[in-house]
Amino acid sequence: MIGYTFAVLAVLASGAPALAQHRHPGGHSPYAGFERRPIKALSDQQIADLENGRGMGLALAAELNGYPGPLHVLEHADALGLSPSQTSRVAELYAAMKAETIGIGSRLIEQERSLDRLFSSGTITPAALEDAMATIGATQAKLRGAHLKYHLSTRNILTPEQTAVYNGLRGYSAR
Repeated sequence: MIGYTFAVLAVLASGAPALAQHRHPGGHSPYAGFERRPIKALSDQQIADLENGRGMGLALAAELNGYPGPLHVLEHADALGLSPSQTSRVAELYAAMKAETIGIGSRLIEQERSLDRLFSSGTITPAALEDAMATIGATQAKLRGAHLKYHLSTRNILTPEQTAVYNGLRGYSAR
């Protein structure tokens, strides 16, 4: 019994730093003010990013491993020495990515709005929560997959030398 008590105390003590991280000056939560958002889980910036097909860091696995995104390649077209053909192909990818991700982002906003309504109305149930999470999770995966897919396609248009220059321009160290 003493060993069990000691183990429980050790676990509780190890969590103390984590608990301390959640205390804030004046006792306010870092979420204070979020309760006034139209969709509690999304900031105005996140909504704008979703509505405009921006990446929001969803493609970092690609970006930081040498798979450039089409927008940033177009921004650095001159420094990368893109040919007219490359520029045209990357611009087509960017347009396609925007068209695809704006639609998915709009669906995600609506799904988050629905979840928020379930909680704010007090009508949420375990089954409704499970359904909402499955739907939102699938949409988030689809959105992230879309962004990653266009990074993959963009890299296939660039030469290895252009990809190396891109990484340098973006401030990424050589691997």
